[in-house]
Amino acid sequence: MDLINGLPDGVWQPCPRCAALLHRDRLARALHTCPECGHHLPLRADDRIALLVDPDSFVEHDADLTAADPLEFTDRMPYPQRLARARARTGRADGAVLGMATIGGHRVALVVLDFAFLGGSMGSVVGEKVARAAETALDHGVPLVAVSASGGARMQEGVLSLLQMAKTAAAIRLLRDAGVPYVSVLTDPVYGGVAASFASLGDVIIAEEGTRAGFAGPRVIEQTIRQPLPAGFQTARFLHEHGHVDLVVRRQELRGVLARLVGFCAAAAGTSAGSPVATAARRPSRAPGHDDRPERAVDAWTAVGRARAADRPTVRQHIERIFGDFVELHGDRWERDDSAIVGGLARLDGSPVVVVGHAKGRDTRENVANNFGMPHPAGYRKVMRLFELAQRWGVPVVTLVDTPGAYPGLAAEEGNQSAAIAETLALAAGLRTPVVAVITGEGGSGGALALAVADRLLIQENGVFSVISPEGCAVILFGDAGQAPVAARALRLRAEDLGRLGVVDEILPEPPGDPERAAGLVAEAVGRLLRQLAGVPVEELLAARYRRLRGYGVLAPDGTATGSPVAEPWKEGAHV
Repeated sequence: MDLINGLPDGVWQPCPRCAALLHRDRLARALHTCPECGHHLPLRADDRIALLVDPDSFVEHDADLTAADPLEFTDRMPYPQRLARARARTGRADGAVLGMATIGGHRVALVVLDFAFLGGSMGSVVGEKVARAAETALDHGVPLVAVSASGGARMQEGVLSLLQMAKTAAAIRLLRDAGVPYVSVLTDPVYGGVAASFASLGDVIIAEEGTRAGFAGPRVIEQTIRQPLPAGFQTARFLHEHGHVDLVVRRQELRGVLARLVGFCAAAAGTSAGSPVATAARRPSRAPGHDDRPERAVDAWTAVGRARAADRPTVRQHIERIFGDFVELHGDRWERDDSAIVGGLARLDGSPVVVVGHAKGRDTRENVANNFGMPHPAGYRKVMRLFELAQRWGVPVVTLVDTPGAYPGLAAEEGNQSAAIAETLALAAGLRTPVVAVITGEGGSGGALALAVADRLLIQENGVFSVISPEGCAVILFGDAGQAPVAARALRLRAEDLGRLGVVDEILPEPPGDPERAAGLVAEAVGRLLRQLAGVPVEELLAARYRRLRGYGVLAPDGTATGSPVAEPWKEGAHV
């Protein structure tokens, strides 16, 4: 111990969590995470930049921006003196570093807050650098990456500090309006005015493991309203569970995740709606003896049983088989992450897409965890968030529909399930990017329709799509749930019925016992349709989608009911 005490300061330090004594070289090799317990220790801005960007790629901008003292503020020391001490200690003019760099070979605008400079607090300089970072991203057409670590607004600059929240939010709004991607990275801690402005406005929000974030900190809450707080409150895992962030990532994985996201953005910039997609179609190999024609029609009640079969592929299995490079995004940014909806960024034939689907489970435990694929309002808000992200970034949407319906419980009604579905339908109808939907199993009522408003609607041959479950229909109209098979036939819910009604565009075969082949046929069909839709100007796409929706329904010329459509007006004169 005498030898250790005789070493220069900073050579050894204890882990704040487990108290293990750590040598600075060992800490550096572990990226300043404790090798014993995994605790993430603070990083200076320069170290953070070196961790995230490609070597020697960072070029700093506006390093000499400095704060004034407009309020002539004094607490235990005058504000200028406090600034001078912070500058001497950190070697920085203020608490943010701005510049351009590459991550995974792709250019980004980057701004990183340094907690070592007055707790990373946001005053005029930090706010200005964040705004300039957004404007730089806009000018160069490259993603913005912002890394936050802050206690909030800088009190020594008073209301001028408060107004940086509005300034930075306005700058991020410019990026949204222009469709320029923004990735926000939260590192411990992020509170107050930073949390309530640009840090929470990312298209994708990543929290580093161990991060604490929120508007009011635990001490403020406890002192102000005397409310006891649960264990793990405002931690990264808490934020993820409550739908506030997309991903929680360990420091060692952060650069790789950012590289994937930035690479997706770069690909999206080259394949936005209205631009041809120069990729070859995925052509699944034809196994000997396979017939890709749908099998002869089955009874409607049999079709329902097949659509609900426990061994039917789940959305995660479909995503794994159909898409590549999937990055799942989480949460509605409101109250929770609904596991009945799975969605995120992916590639189909190398081209970027946003994929969203209902999530049933492979077994009882998984079904219970996913609420049997029945979304709450938070699930539909999550869908809307992903739809809007696809629209901003100019990438197409693929939806995979398989649900008994929207969740019909008390909590869902308290959360306004009706409005959540209605807003999803309205958004999808006007979404300014191509949408292809595939019914992969059970298409139950409005909860399914919310993901089935599309430019092209496909169904696997063993899928069904109906206004109500056969059991529900039987109870209401026959007064007997045992009449469900009769109701199923009356509802015309089979794939072939839907084709005759003009509801679906294609019926996709499912070779018996070969889910890989079935997934390949889905991939081929979706890829082909997306290539067809990619070159259609957005206004023509929206007009054709409206004609399609406007044309659903059957009227007889004399006003009496009839069994077949009079016309298909959504297909007349359409460009797609």
